[in-house]
Amino acid sequence: MKIIKINTFFLIFFLIIGCSSIPKNTLNSCSIFNERYFWYKYAKKSEEKWGTPIYLQLAIIKMESDFNWLAKPPRQKLFKVIPYKRPSSSFGYSQAVKGTWKDYKDETGNKFARRSRFKDSVDFIGWYTNKTEKILKVSKKDSFKQYIAYHEGWGNYKNYKNNKKVIKLAKRVEKQSNIYKQQLSECKNSLSTSKYIIF
Repeated sequence: MKIIKINTFFLIFFLIIGCSSIPKNTLNSCSIFNERYFWYKYAKKSEEKWGTPIYLQLAIIKMESDFNWLAKPPRQKLFKVIPYKRPSSSFGYSQAVKGTWKDYKDETGNKFARRSRFKDSVDFIGWYTNKTEKILKVSKKDSFKQYIAYHEGWGNYKNYKNNKKVIKLAKRVEKQSNIYKQQLSECKNSLSTSKYIIF
């Protein structure tokens, strides 16, 4: 009986690790989805639900966590050597902070959503970018401005022109977003007719 329990534990453990590990090539959307096919299903569902392009979802995750499900901001250091607290509560694929994640769960009714789960993360990004479009009138196809709102928050968005750092980050997201978009145009049909079509 103990052996069965131990084997079951390790099976579940390796399944979790396998499903949550970082894709080998995070610069290529086709490679990401060929390796993690169900991620395409989740991203596609978010696109259909919120209208947020898959390439923007991926570009935001690439910038925020580089597809690391356990990503956290590095700890600050006291006297440059002693590990101290983290600068924010950001966590997971989307690097959503606790407060905004709670708002997302409350508004969508997705009570059991986890920041470490890709499915919930892309749905969160869809929800957030959709609200950005409503609040700030920023198109969900405008990767540059959408990322600025994502990074700075809706309240601080209007001040971004004085923030060279966030402008630089947003340009990188815009560039990666365009790359993902081009790649997806080449593999979209094959992904849509994959072997997992029964799901």
